[in-house]
Amino acid sequence: MAVVQVNDGESIESALRRFKRRVQTEDIIRDAKKHAFYLKPGEKKRIKSALARKRNRKKTRRPSM
Repeated sequence: MAVVQVNDGESIESALRRFKRRVQTEDIIRDAKKHAFYLKPGEKKRIKSALARKRNRKKTRRPSM
């Protein structure tokens, strides 16, 4: 759980910026999306392997000059 305390004399905008940064670093949004709906174990495996293939294709792709 991300908690940010507003310091004396600090604007709400800067505190909100710090809060957003903390939420991003703690991967709270990614975790919430992952738990938003149920995936069958087979579907999880299929998605995981598809992402691995995509990563590998991206790594082996040669830059064009």
